Amino acid sequence: MAFAATLIACLVSGAVFARDGYPGKPITIVVPYPPGGSNDIFARIVAKGIGEELKQAVVVDNRPGASGNTGTGIVARSAPDGYTLAAVSSSMTTNAAVQAKLPFDAVRSFAPVAMFARGPFIVAVNNAFPARTPQELIAAIRANPGKYNYASSGPGGVNQFGTELLKAMAGNLLITHIPYRGMPPALTDLMGNQTQLLISTGPSLLPMVRAGKVRAIGITSLKPSPIAPELAPMSSAVPGYEFELWWGLLAPAGTPSAIVNQLNAAVNAVLSKPEIKAAILKEGAEARPVTPAQFAATIAQDVERWRALAKRQNIVVD
Repeated sequence: MAFAATLIACLVSGAVFARDGYPGKPITIVVPYPPGGSNDIFARIVAKGIGEELKQAVVVDNRPGASGNTGTGIVARSAPDGYTLAAVSSSMTTNAAVQAKLPFDAVRSFAPVAMFARGPFIVAVNNAFPARTPQELIAAIRANPGKYNYASSGPGGVNQFGTELLKAMAGNLLITHIPYRGMPPALTDLMGNQTQLLISTGPSLLPMVRAGKVRAIGITSLKPSPIAPELAPMSSAVPGYEFELWWGLLAPAGTPSAIVNQLNAAVNAVLSKPEIKAAILKEGAEARPVTPAQFAATIAQDVERWRALAKRQNIVVD
């Protein structure tokens, strides 16, 4: 009976919005970063498919600034009508863990719509580093406390969170954080042996690995990943260690559930297409269709998880 009642309610809600004609005008997906990054690439891949599913134009609008907070805040303040959405990533939850003042609440300000993808990070070292496996990496750092440095693209960024999680789970490894202003200088100093370790996305690191400029040690997925199937998971040396970035779509809080569900169905239909899966895999991730409730749970859990880690490992921003 309960299932039947739920089904009837969904059908009624769908009929209401079908009659009201949603979407009756173009939908805007705000990307809170400049063109060319992972958020932008995934948003554009999915936006085209959503437009085809909903028979309506979907426009991608880049609004960079304040580590993604400017564009995300614009969407948080937008009308909850399904016409202004945000393409975000896990960095929204790490920002929430370390930044006291944000123009939105990462959990309460949004109605999670759909996840696009999840992708692990690559663990890479300088070519002179005396390790080739996850086990050798952990052993080398343990045997030389304080000798080595690790790089990140900035204080409080996802690279730092991924490395600090590894440090904590491996028994408080002593390796010093060197933050940079973006990934290019971090890669330059990794190659030059000013830093010895960097954990970052496949698109950032794999070209350098395949060119022989740095060495890949492992991958941060719990199990082997199609992103780089030749790499052993870091969990083989640090049991339970897992660090993956996700990307997804948010609507402003208060957006009617019928609209959220309609958008979710459109996104998931797009993600089921082989050519979309292939395009996402090329960018270092796997398509990951979930329900709005599952995505909401992921966001809430991540915010609490990263707040706890930031407190434990003293992760702060300038």
